[in-house]
Amino acid sequence: MDTLQEWGELFVNRQDLLWITLWEHIQLSLFALVIAVMIAVPVGVILTRYRRLAEPVIGVAAVLQTIPSLALLGFMILLLGIGTGPAVVALTAYALLPIMRNTYTGISELDPAVLEAADAMGMSSYGRLRKVELPMAMPVIMAGVRTSMVLIVGTATLASLIGAGGLGDLIMTGINRADNGYILMGAIPAAILALLFDRLLRLIESKSRGTSLKPVGVAAALAVAVLLLPMVAWNTEYDLVIGGKHEAEPEILANMYAALIEEETDLSVDVEADLGGTDFVFNALRQGDIDVYPEFTGTALTELLDQSFEGLADREAYEQARDLMEEEHGKAFLEPMAFHNTYAVAVREDIDETYDIETISDLTAYDQELTAGFSHEFIDREDGYAGLQETHGLDFDDLNTLDASLRSNALVSEDVDVIDIYSTQAEIEEFNLTLLEDAESFFPPYQGAPLMRGETLERYPELEPVLNTLGGEITEDEMREMNYAVDFEDEDPEDVARTYLHEQGWIEE
Repeated sequence: MDTLQEWGELFVNRQDLLWITLWEHIQLSLFALVIAVMIAVPVGVILTRYRRLAEPVIGVAAVLQTIPSLALLGFMILLLGIGTGPAVVALTAYALLPIMRNTYTGISELDPAVLEAADAMGMSSYGRLRKVELPMAMPVIMAGVRTSMVLIVGTATLASLIGAGGLGDLIMTGINRADNGYILMGAIPAAILALLFDRLLRLIESKSRGTSLKPVGVAAALAVAVLLLPMVAWNTEYDLVIGGKHEAEPEILANMYAALIEEETDLSVDVEADLGGTDFVFNALRQGDIDVYPEFTGTALTELLDQSFEGLADREAYEQARDLMEEEHGKAFLEPMAFHNTYAVAVREDIDETYDIETISDLTAYDQELTAGFSHEFIDREDGYAGLQETHGLDFDDLNTLDASLRSNALVSEDVDVIDIYSTQAEIEEFNLTLLEDAESFFPPYQGAPLMRGETLERYPELEPVLNTLGGEITEDEMREMNYAVDFEDEDPEDVARTYLHEQGWIEE
């Protein structure tokens, strides 16, 4: 009962966020459906006239639908960048197959006697299509449209990973914070929305039976409805876009950058700190869809620059990353903050007491007994499990790959015994986790710093001293406290960021 009450309070307290994300989801879904209908129906009709092309063309549409949605979104970043546009393209690709195939099937399987009668009446090909074929095939075509609509609404929840907004923002927030309330607040409206759209399209189908109403006409009506909405695809123009990975800490830091820039300059700033992992965000930076985001020296060296980190002190690691980022990618790596958000290996308190494990190396004696749960990024990184296997001989017999946001909960629920974690994560204190000592200094320095496009810095050189305000500032304890405020006290990342900056005297209230 207490849990239901908490969820109810969350719905009430964050209903403003719910309505915003729901509105974004509706626009995104409708726009993708309109485009899919306007492409797939004409193509399906053409294929009925050139049937030799039907199998290869429909096969291509089928291949598009088999591509994993996350992979397709990743391709969209490389091709088109982040935001609503790439998300609509990806959703449209998923929706093509059911509409195209049903259009082709619905017309191709009409009774030949009916078509012969139409020809005998002297109808032209277009007249037969408009007055006979489309009306009679309408139930089959609309079944395809309804199927596509459900696919779009469900898949659109992943669009938040490339900054397209929608109900996926709430679901990803819930996953990252291990908060079922946020997950339900995004998932339940998405399910209801799919049912409502399906009902609406069924109504359109029933009204269209026996008439010459065509799917293109339905698409046009929906298009008008979409265009009357303030389309999220037509984003307000900003001087700068600040990105970030989809976790509390990057969101807080990105909002700090935005607040400092707006305090000290006349530049307008947009924050898109709800993107995917390292590759997603760095590709967005390379494409020019974002101008700056918080990155860590160790990640820059090992993942983005493919460099060794052995024996590097903090400043050496930063300077090497800074210089190589400029040489190889034309990016500016500004001054790092004081805290290290390094990788760490954690166990539950009972595991620590039972096995007397103090260091990461101690795990090698028990890697056939204990169950590990490592994040996707950690698994194959040289500064992660792959490196630990090589340097420490660590080789878990039972190894699970988990989303980064789920690993702490899996540890506490005893589904796994060992996890990777970031040293500033609030879960360390919330769940009383034991961090194993990195006695061999395996993990490289992980100081956070603004990673910026060189072109942006050339255009706005005043940004360097502004963002360097945070250089050497923010301790690990301060960062962990801010993360805790967002992840476990449900405070807004922007409010947490501004409060810290105000307390330091860097911005006005």
